[in-house]
Amino acid sequence: MFIVFSFNFFHGGLCFTTFVFGDSLVDAGNNDYIFTLSKADSPPYGIDFEPSGGQPTGRFTNGRTISDIIGEYLGAKSFPPPFLAPSTEADTIYRGINYASGASGILDETGFLFLGRISLREQVKNFEESRDYMVKVKGENETMEVLKNAIFSLTVGSNDIINYIQPSIPFFQRNKASPSDYLDHMISNLTIHLKRLHELGARKFVVVGVGPLGCIPFVRAIHFISNEKCSEKVNRLIKAYNFRLSGVVDQLNLEFSPKTKFVYANSYAVFTKIIVNYRQYGFVNAKQPCCGGYLPPFICYKDQNQNQSSSSLLCDDRSKYVFWDAYHPTEAANIIIAKQLLDGDETISYPINIRQLYTNNL
Repeated sequence: MFIVFSFNFFHGGLCFTTFVFGDSLVDAGNNDYIFTLSKADSPPYGIDFEPSGGQPTGRFTNGRTISDIIGEYLGAKSFPPPFLAPSTEADTIYRGINYASGASGILDETGFLFLGRISLREQVKNFEESRDYMVKVKGENETMEVLKNAIFSLTVGSNDIINYIQPSIPFFQRNKASPSDYLDHMISNLTIHLKRLHELGARKFVVVGVGPLGCIPFVRAIHFISNEKCSEKVNRLIKAYNFRLSGVVDQLNLEFSPKTKFVYANSYAVFTKIIVNYRQYGFVNAKQPCCGGYLPPFICYKDQNQNQSSSSLLCDDRSKYVFWDAYHPTEAANIIIAKQLLDGDETISYPINIRQLYTNNL
């Protein structure tokens, strides 16, 4: 499927174009178009998403995702459409595409229990398809000019970790790799995909680390953690992965400098700070999800027999909760995360922040 765009957005003299890869944290609706158990196409998902009038868009939260918010701060007037969404062709330059897919991961097998999902490998192939069309319409030189100034963001890895740490399912039992081997397998596969995107013309990368999954309601429930603590075992695994990931960012910057820049976005640090100091950020709850309850099956849905605002255990004030459902942050939390990744210091975005990456002429 080809998606072409009808607007070119400028902010401070720069054109903002973004290509989004990843999982449900940044999926803008691709999973609406595939057969999958991982969907966010029914209320109350999207209840606070203004462009849709509060209707579901396939985003796995009540409003905007982190990538939506960062794009707005950088001057985009609308959001990159999902790659799989039907779209009429236009004759002007591109504003970007969202390839992300709920339940997907770095590894091809991640998310298999959800049936359909678009793995990172497939997302990169979908970008190749988009690029081929760009070349057909505008030529190789102009396509490369667009791509070298575009931001390529990858928010992926959470589902790979969740698949590894959750209890084994009968009949699907496999010999589990050691934690170190599994993390190395993730890193080696991600590196292949990053290098492939570079071959295709990407020059500005944002590689988002995995957040503190040991603190999300789903993981705390399956590990029977009912008090105020997170699963330190899970978070230690994620810290080990993020350490490897930041090392890969350093290596790639050395390998492809100076015409390419990779930024490591430390979402773990940002989100952990929100959870620990949630009241300082204006939240009243950093443990329970706003929608869907705290115990399996964690399903967030609207009761069709009730009024528009009612839902299965939908909280009264969505802006006061860190978690929207058992897996994903609320828009209120996403706003804080996006702001910090955009303008944070080197402890948050390394070696430069996302705004600096955007304005950097490579």
